[in-house]
Amino acid sequence: MNPQGERWTTDQVLALAPDDASRKAGGKLASPGPWSETGTDRGAVWGLCKGSGKKPYQAVIDIEGPAFKCSCPSRKFPCKHALGLLLLWAGEAAAVPDGEPPQWAGEWLTGRRAKAERAAGAADGGGAAARAPADPEAAKRRADRRLQRIGAGATELEQRLEDLLRTGLAAAEGAGGGGSWDETAARMVDAQAPGLASRVRELASAVASGADWPARLLEECALLHLLDQGFLGRERLPAPLAATVRSRVGLTTDAADLLTGPDATTVRDRWLVLAQQDSDDGKLTTRRIFLRGERTGRMALHLSFGGQGRPLDLALPPGLILDADLAYYPGARPLRVALGRRHTPAAPGPVPPGCGIDAALAAYGDALRDDPWLDSWPVVLADVTPVPARDGVGWQLADADGESALPLDPRCLGRTGLWQLAAISGGAPITVFGECGHRGFLPLTAWDPAPVSL
Repeated sequence: MNPQGERWTTDQVLALAPDDASRKAGGKLASPGPWSETGTDRGAVWGLCKGSGKKPYQAVIDIEGPAFKCSCPSRKFPCKHALGLLLLWAGEAAAVPDGEPPQWAGEWLTGRRAKAERAAGAADGGGAAARAPADPEAAKRRADRRLQRIGAGATELEQRLEDLLRTGLAAAEGAGGGGSWDETAARMVDAQAPGLASRVRELASAVASGADWPARLLEECALLHLLDQGFLGRERLPAPLAATVRSRVGLTTDAADLLTGPDATTVRDRWLVLAQQDSDDGKLTTRRIFLRGERTGRMALHLSFGGQGRPLDLALPPGLILDADLAYYPGARPLRVALGRRHTPAAPGPVPPGCGIDAALAAYGDALRDDPWLDSWPVVLADVTPVPARDGVGWQLADADGESALPLDPRCLGRTGLWQLAAISGGAPITVFGECGHRGFLPLTAWDPAPVSL
């Protein structure tokens, strides 16, 4: 169970909110007024919240997940009632006393934890047989057919790139860069190569996108050509690099195979949650959770996806530490992971140790050497100060000695996160986690001393 007294911070609770509207609505319910029969047993929190109807809403949270249940009709996860209850629990211990859960909360908690135990048993190998394909030969034939389709798509794309270079980049601007590339991307989707389709769309967005667009377009063409040739010649590549190429074109490994397959290998550590970031394209919500091992020092990225109105399968606010098994997806520079057995519930963790700017750039360079299609690499920077750039354009992070500085990614300019970062620092060095890449550094979390999502 979650050790008594290790309640989450307000920032950790708010990091779970699906959007700003939920944060504001949850904040309005973070006082004892609307709540009754609240309680906690150190692993769960429950309570009744007065709503517009006669019956109060029943809200219960399994802290070990975390997971949420509320009788309200909201399709957001967590809803404002769950957020309000967690904020109340985090801020006022007396308002949520220790106790035994009522029947309605206990039944849900018991059922959920029994399901989690069954899933943990499957992760240890008990469910491997049940997930084995009914017809391995048929599965192999389907996989071979897909490889053939992707190979045909990559060959066609190579011809498209040759045509572009033969006619000159100016032809791309004259064509507007849109329709023809959209058609090529659609053909890559038909070839079951979503990774190639995504990179083709990046080519289209680079055309006429600024004064130096030809250089950017040529760079993207070179990376796409490298990926094409890597896939077409994958049999000659080292196994880790071949795995990277396969994943970049859109071929994925099933998480169950990583955790329970014959070659399954997991890494147990106390993993500190560094950031949780959600993005929504209108059809699909993607959640990225970054972690770092306390013992191994390895970075990890957990991805989950959900349709509109559907909860994502994992929520971990920054600052928690998780004793768990992770399985890395294969690749030349492994980062993405599948979550296996969780040995203890998540609990608040320490401020992570970090490195300087030179070390961060070196880490990105090393990762780029192994995976040339990387846009960035996650790093924790220690003792850095956000300051305006010397040329007056944008901001940068400066080392404490002032010898090195790293520009902030232009994507963070104009976001409230930049001003949060400056306010947290107040001109003094701080610890920041983010992604270091060719665009600069994109800050995601800062410690004050508790973690604050940016």
